[in-house]
Parts: sequence; C-alpha cells; structure tokens
Amino acid sequence: MALSFPRDYRPRLVPETQEQAIKEIKDTFQRILSEELHLRRVTAPLFVLSGTGINDDLSGVERAVSFPVKDMDGARAEVVQSLAKWKRIKLGAYQIAPGYGLYTDMNAIRADEELDNIHSLYVDQWDWERTIRPEERNVAFLKEIVRKIYDVLLRVEQAVYRAHPHITPVLPDDIVFVHAEELLREYPGLSPKERENEAARKYGAVFIIGIGAPLSDGRKHDDRAPDYDDWITPNEEGFAGLNGDLILWNPVLESAYEISSMGIRVTPESLEKQLRASGKYDERKGLKYHRMLLGGELPLSIGGGIGQSRLCMFFLRCAHIGEVQASIWPEEMREACRQHNIELK
Repeated sequence: MALSFPRDYRPRLVPETQEQAIKEIKDTFQRILSEELHLRRVTAPLFVLSGTGINDDLSGVERAVSFPVKDMDGARAEVVQSLAKWKRIKLGAYQIAPGYGLYTDMNAIRADEELDNIHSLYVDQWDWERTIRPEERNVAFLKEIVRKIYDVLLRVEQAVYRAHPHITPVLPDDIVFVHAEELLREYPGLSPKERENEAARKYGAVFIIGIGAPLSDGRKHDDRAPDYDDWITPNEEGFAGLNGDLILWNPVLESAYEISSMGIRVTPESLEKQLRASGKYDERKGLKYHRMLLGGELPLSIGGGIGQSRLCMFFLRCAHIGEVQASIWPEEMREACRQHNIELK
C-alpha cells in the first residue's frame, strides 16, 4: 500500500460540486469520443463464462473474480477484467464497417490490485473498438487515432476550465510519440517506470509504442496479454509493435499517469506468434475466442480502454482515485488520507 501525499493538498471542489463535475466530464468525454472515432454505444456484460478465452487475463497473473451459476449445472462465470476480446467479437457480430466501431462502459473487479493513489479494486473505463482495413495496420494509423483521442482530452479539459475557472489547463497542445526501445536508449540506467516518469515530465503527454515485446536488453517495457494487442509485428519505424500506452504528467502527484492502453489488434498470424512467444499456444488455441480469431472469423480492429475515474481524477486535480469513485479501502489508508485532507468515498 504505497501512497503519495502532495504537500498542502486541498480538494479543488466541494463534494456536491465534484459529483456534478464527474458526471459532466463523463458525459462530455464519451459524447466527443464517439463523434471523433465514429463509435456507437453498446451494452456490455458484467461477467462471461470461464473457459471461453473471452475474458482478459491482463498480464497473465491476475485472478478473475468468479462464481458458480446454479441454473447452468455449476458452470463458472467470471467478472470481466476488460472487454478487449468481447468487443472484437461484437464488431463481427454486428458487421460494423471499417472506419466505424463501438464503445461501452466496462466495470470490473480486480481483486489482486495493489491499492494506492491511482489503483482500486473497482475499475471503470470506456472500452472501445473500431473496425479497420488491412492497409491501416501500421504505426501511422495508430498515431492518427491517438491524436484524435488526445484532442478529445484537450476539449474536455477546456470544458472543465469553463465550468471551474480555478482549475486551469495543464495539457500541452500536442502529444509526443516515442517507442519503448527509444526510451531505453535514452535512459539506459532507469527502470521502465522511471523512464515513463522522465518522458512524461519532459513532454507533458506522451504515447509509448511497443508494450509487450522484449526490448534490446531482453526485458519488456511492461506486460501485455498475447491475444489482443499486436506487440510482435515489425512496424515501419524499425521497431516491433503496433500498440502503446497514453501517459500524461500528473501535476498533483508529480508523476507519470497512464490514462489509456490501446493498440491495433492481432491477426491470426501475429496471435499465433505471440501465443508461442508467451508459452500459451497449446493452452489457448482451442478456446472459443482463439479458435474464432485463428480461423479468420473476426474483423481487423483497433481498440483500447480509457479510465473513467482516472480521467476525472486528473481533470479535477484529485490526489486519490477514491475521491472520484466508491470502492473498498483499508481503514489505515482512509485514516492516512484524512490526515492529508483527502476523503475517500
């Protein structure tokens, strides 16, 4: 339980006003995002059946919260950890054309999360997915989509400023793109998280490409499951990977702050390579989702998740995610936060 307490911290809004501001941010962001990326809203499941391969195993070690279903002979269901795979199945089921897509509210429970200023047991994010053409499977297109998302962030930040003029904008006009390998070369003596901090401090907003594949030092910048983002395919810039993380500099916590992970999704060929590289091929090749993908039944796509509470926390300059979402917190965390003018929901 690692916590950071900004010096002389004071909430920018009183609780009643903050609740309204949270709603305004969420309403505004999803409206503009759907317009920019041509997405339509769909209803998402809270849980899926175990053993289908549809649930996201994140970095591969997190346990999904599960329970037996009485009327299905005790078959186990799992609370979703993200909807990365489910969304791609729905793109195909709804026959959504290239250039268009869907988004949904994803609510998850991550029992293994280490609780701190920005991590909680409850996860809420906008999960989105968009059908693409074969010629769009490149870094140039990835950057185009990231810039659209970043423009939405800028517009929402201005909306917050108009409603609450004492919360002044901090985001730079443009986002910078850098590959994880380039960060390693620039900061060879630092850990991946330390490199993220330096990049975010330097640029204000950065998109780090290539999350999941080993870098030149033999280590990954960060873990990524092998069956949704494509992190193994060589790209036109001479590196591996068609995915990344969108990271901002958080002026309250004075640290790098991940707001979204996203990427161009695997093809049947890159899925097989990534499963084999991860030692998961034999384990997963027969699962429903993987059979569909390996069989060419799913459309090419790009997609990701954008944290709702994280977004509100950033725009309202909060020091703890518990200020903008209701969850369960250890009593010692609540008490430590109270001593620094932070009241958790």
